[in-house]
Amino acid sequence: MKIDIYCHLIPPRLKELMFAKQSTIRELKTNVCLYDLDARFRLMDRYPDVVQVLTVPGASPEELAGPAGAADLARRINDELADLVERHPWRFAGAAAVLPTGDIDASLAEIERAVNELKLRGILLRTPIDGKPVDRPEFMPIYQKMCELNLPIWFHPQRNPKVPDYPDETESRYLIWHTWGLIVESTYAMTRMVFSGVMEKLPRLKVIIHHCGAMVPYFSERITNHYLQSEFRNRTNFTKGLTEPPVEYFRRFLTDTAIIGNTPALMCAYDFYGPGNILFGSDAPFDAQLGDYGTRRTIEAIERMPIPPQEKEMIFAGNARRLMRLPA
Repeated sequence: MKIDIYCHLIPPRLKELMFAKQSTIRELKTNVCLYDLDARFRLMDRYPDVVQVLTVPGASPEELAGPAGAADLARRINDELADLVERHPWRFAGAAAVLPTGDIDASLAEIERAVNELKLRGILLRTPIDGKPVDRPEFMPIYQKMCELNLPIWFHPQRNPKVPDYPDETESRYLIWHTWGLIVESTYAMTRMVFSGVMEKLPRLKVIIHHCGAMVPYFSERITNHYLQSEFRNRTNFTKGLTEPPVEYFRRFLTDTAIIGNTPALMCAYDFYGPGNILFGSDAPFDAQLGDYGTRRTIEAIERMPIPPQEKEMIFAGNARRLMRLPA
């Protein structure tokens, strides 16, 4: 079995609301595998040994329903995710709950309900969280709760195409906001979690970073250079309160394989995170062939990795079972 831990699905009963609130995102309507279960299952039939873990794409409950309706909408989304997992256990291994993050007390209550009643396997946070950096103290109770439950947090980056890449323009061009902006946002989120001390205070925190660790594996020596050499330390003291070298906190994150193939890049992440912190994730169905292209190329890229078979099994399924406490 292969457990794809980063698959997107719009709960079918809620798709009209999501379409209405995100009318400018054309792909949400044209990519039928996002919400049409029959179309999705036909594609999944090409990969009979793959089961998916569901995450909701697009906006957060606050963005869709406003502060007053976010808690109710989060419950509705999580109820439908749990129902899909229960009705299709051979298709879906689990799902990540969404939260009304503008209300921390409501979020904590929904975490308890989603995990203990609905049996969802963690939570999804879109970063920035309601426009705020992930290390704001107000979010610490959420992180502490997930440590108590020993379940992961999926960080999913987001950027706004209306925010320009350069100050004298009016919007982002050439899909830069999405192609590169998401990678940058994930890197920002990890850096905030490390240097604010969140990873130091909560060593059991399990955060899944999308897109194969973003920029971190490829620039790990830059981390060491910038934050350990005396020239920078004397000016910034960013490492105050950290008991390990900064790069070691970055290694604590988990990551997926969602880079649409590319074995050399996977090996870079493998060398940085090790085989125990990498999980098979395809980002389906966000690719050129509604999930087929990304799933196929991701599987092929992992299979080409020059690592022992038992480590490939860890990446394909073993790490996900351990992380989400799934049955063997």
